[in-house]
Amino acid sequence: MNRVAVGFSTSIDAVEAAAEAAEAARTGLGEAPDLCFVFASGPHLPMAKWVLSEVHERLAPANLLGCGAGGTLASGREVEEGPGLAVWAASLPGAEISTSQVTAERGEADFTLLGVPGELRDQGDRGPAGAALVLADPYSFPTEVLLRELERARPGLPVLGGLASASVGGGGVLFRDGDVLAEGAVTALLSGVEVLPCVSQGAMPVGPEITVTAAEGNVIRELASRPALERLGEVIGGLPEDERELAAAGVLLGIVIDENRPEHLRGDFLVRPIAGADRESGAVATGQRVRVGQTLRLHVRDGASADRDLREALRAQAEALGDDGAAGALLFTCNGRGSHMFDVPDHDATALEDTLGAPAAGFFAAGEIGPVGGRNFLHGFTATMAVIPAS
Repeated sequence: MNRVAVGFSTSIDAVEAAAEAAEAARTGLGEAPDLCFVFASGPHLPMAKWVLSEVHERLAPANLLGCGAGGTLASGREVEEGPGLAVWAASLPGAEISTSQVTAERGEADFTLLGVPGELRDQGDRGPAGAALVLADPYSFPTEVLLRELERARPGLPVLGGLASASVGGGGVLFRDGDVLAEGAVTALLSGVEVLPCVSQGAMPVGPEITVTAAEGNVIRELASRPALERLGEVIGGLPEDERELAAAGVLLGIVIDENRPEHLRGDFLVRPIAGADRESGAVATGQRVRVGQTLRLHVRDGASADRDLREALRAQAEALGDDGAAGALLFTCNGRGSHMFDVPDHDATALEDTLGAPAAGFFAAGEIGPVGGRNFLHGFTATMAVIPAS
């Protein structure tokens, strides 16, 4: 049986916080964990080396990853500002876990990744992998380059995680075992254990589906054989009044990734903002490459729609888990969510705890990693979760 325990502290003293959180996780787990995550808020980062030392002394984890966090969360509680330190510890019998640090070098045409381990480049003779967990520094590391490389080498492998959101001296902070790192990304590949991805992009589809009929790169020129901007205006004009009010605050484009599905429901769209528009040509640009023949649908975002989207995603996950349920979960939620998006405190952490009833911890990220339509993407305003089944 897989088991997970978490600890959380809001002590202003970094070493005391690490001791409290690690001790709580140790008491809950009752044994040394196979995998441990540590998320430490900005005030604790100058003492990061001592934080890791305290966690190792009390937990003796076989593998440890973590990062600096602009906000931390655990056990249904979210601390968006001020000191917070979360420790997530898992016992995963039968799992093979390998960790690495990956860095990047800028070349003439693109980045070259350094340190990608062989097991991430090629499955080889290993058993089926559960997932790759990735924490990256947004200042020094091109996360989307890593996701593209993993898509080529390990298609179908779920990748989950987030971008570090607290820094020291203008750079991110990552943890791997006892080391405090200032660049790149830290990764954990889990094999022999199932990891279920759960992604909530916090947006609601509105209006009809539309086919891209002319596009180049990330610029959409025509939708359903009409200038894209004109067609989108027609769709917005035909929405019910309540949806038009939401659209007035800003619309997003949902792009279907897996066109083989007979119908496209909430969660089947990769949601991206409209990056620009040209009124003369009627073209619109988005933050994702689009090809002719893809299906789009407008999306809107507010606290209510984000709440519904998260709870629907979690309910689907709970159904997939069955009677045994979850051992625990890691939650990577956008630093634009929390009190910026919801009227109630602790929203995402509470929703996860209410639905799955399992120990969970995580942080407010500067970007969230998770799969949509079988492919992994870097998101914004999203909550991504790595759920560990109990068995």
